[in-house]
Amino acid sequence: MKNSSMFTLVILTLLVMVVSNCIYVVREIDKAVLLTFGEVTNADITPGLHFKIPGVHTVRLFDGRIQTLDAETESYLTAEKNYLEVDSYAKWRISNTALFYTTTSGDENIANNLLTQRINTGLRNQFGERSVHDVVSGERDVLMTELTTTLNSIAQTELGIEVVDVRVKKIDLPPLVSDSVFQRMNTERQEEAQELRSTGFEVAEGIRADADRQQIVIEAEAYRDAELIRGEGDALSSSIYAEAFNKDPEFYEFTRSLNAYRETFSNSGDLLLLGPDSDFFRYMKNSKAE
Repeated sequence: MKNSSMFTLVILTLLVMVVSNCIYVVREIDKAVLLTFGEVTNADITPGLHFKIPGVHTVRLFDGRIQTLDAETESYLTAEKNYLEVDSYAKWRISNTALFYTTTSGDENIANNLLTQRINTGLRNQFGERSVHDVVSGERDVLMTELTTTLNSIAQTELGIEVVDVRVKKIDLPPLVSDSVFQRMNTERQEEAQELRSTGFEVAEGIRADADRQQIVIEAEAYRDAELIRGEGDALSSSIYAEAFNKDPEFYEFTRSLNAYRETFSNSGDLLLLGPDSDFFRYMKNSKAE
């Protein structure tokens, strides 16, 4: 009885081992290929429980989720012959399980290495067609879109991989040329500043010259208007004098004589030589003159 129980236990153990080797499970997140004597016979295995023949069939499971390839920093030459240190990464996933297995043996490290080579080639071509400004800001999004499209087409054909996205994380100048580039940029900015100053001085001189011209014109117009007003005033004054003279000529002559005396003898040191019969002192000699 004891030997019979032991035999039954051995049989059950062997049966469990055989059954476990005959079944396999493919998860929703997995990609799988079925190999028959090492040759791919089924590369489109759906998720679920499946059976295989031990010793004949082999199953390889791969992660079907999106993978991240964090590439090492590489140097690329721009269209201006400037080297840039570029740090990039890529997002990829398996699209053709059979091709992925045959080209990489199902090894993700091999897949990453092959994909890195193609990313470097694509970035080198894209950077070589653009200036530093374009790759840094001007056409960076366009560059990434074109690179992703081109790389995806190549990777699907050659590696069975779909490239979801390629992005540049950081762009730096090599340490050896950073100082020289900084000096060149500083010189360019100084030249630009000097040009702006010269333009400003030129504009200022133009404004100043226009202001001086306007000043001259305004003063000339003001002098003209003043002379016109002064002429009108003199004419009016002469008219009033003439009218007053016509009303009382004798009083007018007397007033003019007094004004002449006042102006003549305004300085006590003045000396005046006149003849005794001069009309200048006519009103002083004859205070009763009519």
